[in-house]
Amino acid sequence: MKPIRTQRLVLRNWEERDRELFHRVNCDDAVMEFFPMRRNRAESDDLFDRIRGNIDRDGFGFAAAEVAAGGACIGFVGITRTDLEPFMPKGTMEIGWRLAPEHWGKGYVTEAAEAWLAHAFDVVDEDVVVSFAVWNNHRSIAVMQRLGMRHDATGDFDHPSVPGSHPQLARHVLYRLSRSEWQERKKATV
Repeated sequence: MKPIRTQRLVLRNWEERDRELFHRVNCDDAVMEFFPMRRNRAESDDLFDRIRGNIDRDGFGFAAAEVAAGGACIGFVGITRTDLEPFMPKGTMEIGWRLAPEHWGKGYVTEAAEAWLAHAFDVVDEDVVVSFAVWNNHRSIAVMQRLGMRHDATGDFDHPSVPGSHPQLARHVLYRLSRSEWQERKKATV
């Protein structure tokens, strides 16, 4: 993928130097609070390789977010195709993120996600982008709302990958943003 630059970030494919940070954000209890599992190093490395390969193939994905000043990788923000039928059609474009906790609260996710929405609508030519989170994941839901996404209560669902041992993590809320809503929002901020 061609790197995407924002005011403070570079959004790019994963590099070997990022493996440790990738593993950390996939096993950290604070980062993974709303996920039923933590990945060990081998599982994290496998996921790292798959995501990197998907980005090479598609030109987008859950890409590394790097602070331009200094080059530190802080986590990921990106878009990818979902496979959550029957809750949404296969191939629906999802936007998601995961940052190391020391980088929370600095506006990095919103900044990067705005760039990815532009990419989804202007380059990939999507009509709708979705995001979803556990119903009480207020931090992620706040980002969705800052992005102009709207809650689609008719699309809320129990995530099929959440095991019965974690029922408190099953219910997910669905947020959507259409291309026309995004364009109207852009016009309003100009």
